[in-house]
Amino acid sequence: MGLTVPKKQVKRAHDRNRVKRVIRESFRLQQHEIPSLDIVVLVRKGVMDLDNAALHKLVDKLWRKLSRRFNG
Repeated sequence: MGLTVPKKQVKRAHDRNRVKRVIRESFRLQQHEIPSLDIVVLVRKGVMDLDNAALHKLVDKLWRKLSRRFNG
């Protein structure tokens, strides 16, 4: 899994680290359900409006969507 959190989207380093930490933790918990693919996560605008729980929920939803698409 590749992960990019651009400085242009998330200004402060501790905010970028928080976003990366939440995404990595979500991936760790869901990796057995995700098909073995090369995945690159790109963070876009609006991520700073989400708290940790909302971000975790959003990323989990994306993992499920990815799993449905590639597992059939």
